[in-house]
Amino acid sequence: MPYAKIYGRWVILGSILFFLVTTLKRHWEEVAAIRITAVGYGYLTSGLGMTLLAHIWSGWVWGWILRELNQPVSGGWSIAIYLKTNIAKYLPGNIWQFYGRVMAAQKAGLSIGAATLSVVLEPVLMAAAALAIALIGAQRNNGLVQGLTLIAVLASIHPRCLNPLLRIASRLKTKPSDKSGSEPALQLRRYPLLPLLGEAVFVLLRAAGFLLTLSALSPIAPDQVSTLISGFSFAWLLGLVVPGAPGGIGVFEATAIALLHQFPTGIILGSVALYRLVSIMAEAIGAAAAWGVGRLNSAR
Repeated sequence: MPYAKIYGRWVILGSILFFLVTTLKRHWEEVAAIRITAVGYGYLTSGLGMTLLAHIWSGWVWGWILRELNQPVSGGWSIAIYLKTNIAKYLPGNIWQFYGRVMAAQKAGLSIGAATLSVVLEPVLMAAAALAIALIGAQRNNGLVQGLTLIAVLASIHPRCLNPLLRIASRLKTKPSDKSGSEPALQLRRYPLLPLLGEAVFVLLRAAGFLLTLSALSPIAPDQVSTLISGFSFAWLLGLVVPGAPGGIGVFEATAIALLHQFPTGIILGSVALYRLVSIMAEAIGAAAAWGVGRLNSAR
């Protein structure tokens, strides 16, 4: 099983890279013809700011999740820890950001069980929010099917459905640690409506950052916004859940290109490449700012 898991990840990564390289080769002339104007650089800067705001907001929502689990934390603390650990998602394994948050929570005197449960619950709520937004914005599916699927997604995060899965996932998330404590005894006692809405805002902020990045290369018509947000949300969701791709690298790009085929391929290729750069820069800036503020506070 370990070998099958490793080989499976390489197969997924290899297939994604093959698709991206083939698509880039086929549309290279379109990509090479792209030029960014002064106004375009303004859009890129705005996209960077919007993406950084999304990560700051996500750190605040993580604090909401901890407070739902009766862990009294300040918004400033949760944002700082989130930003400092978020960049670790690009390390192999795609779990080290969670490990860092659990260790920081333990150091701050929080319940190790609640901290573990919070980092398991966060991506689950993100995935549910992203799928809900993708379904609402999709225009090519039957309305009844979309509605039933949306109801199923929202029902799946009810405590009766979610708690058994969280208990299993929490053990997987803490696998790298030999001293992180035992299996968390805490469970959700009520429907996580506020954190779910918070994660929906996070996904919409990320989508806004992508739209601003795309606007740097090509104007967007108002009737295209819904399709772009839906396609982005589903591509981002796959980047979150598909194994073998730290930070969703490759998965998000390939899915966005496949879903947004009604737009010029060269523009979408350039946009997803630029947005990946914008996203990494936003995460690096957030981590550096949180680290700098922490050092400044420690020196006082």
